[in-house]
Amino acid sequence: MPKQKSHSSTKKRFWLTASGKVKRAQSGKNHKAETKNRKRKRNLRQTAYVSSAQEATVKSMIPYKD
Repeated sequence: MPKQKSHSSTKKRFWLTASGKVKRAQSGKNHKAETKNRKRKRNLRQTAYVSSAQEATVKSMIPYKD
């Protein structure tokens, strides 16, 4: 059985935690940032988790990432 290819952009954008959850960066920080207040931009720096509905899709795109 040949190896499955990993999705290149998914490798760069998502991380797997020890418990198996998928972490991601939050969107909305770069474009039109001058209209967002300081607190909102600061909170967007924090990471978030991928929803359970999308988790299986992301994991299938990065099969060898540990």
